[in-house]
Amino acid sequence: MANRKQSKALVRKHIFPVRLSDIELDLLRIKSLDAGMSASELMRRNALMRPLPKRLSKISLQTYWELGQIGNNLNQLVKATNTAILMGRTLPADPELLRELLELLHQCRRDIASDDVDDDDSQEEEEDDWEAD
Repeated sequence: MANRKQSKALVRKHIFPVRLSDIELDLLRIKSLDAGMSASELMRRNALMRPLPKRLSKISLQTYWELGQIGNNLNQLVKATNTAILMGRTLPADPELLRELLELLHQCRRDIASDDVDDDDSQEEEEDDWEAD
């Protein structure tokens, strides 16, 4: 069988050293055997063909975290409301309103996590000045 000629741009002639622990090397070898390809091909595919996660701005991360804290507090209030219902006591809050608010917070967190972030320097400077109360 004759060797196929490749474009010079496609010929792999560069070596990129990577340091791995013994365990990581063993895992790489196992995964490459399971995938039926060389460790080099597996690493190339994982490194070059998988999309990178989106970056979040500092303000988005802080807002995401604070919404999570508010959500935790709402969960506690919902639990107290449900307990009051079971015990026949006065409700600390309207359960339906709490559920709607909790769902709205979860939606806000999902929206923040899915937003694309511009790498504009002026935007980052404005974000550094923002502080939560």
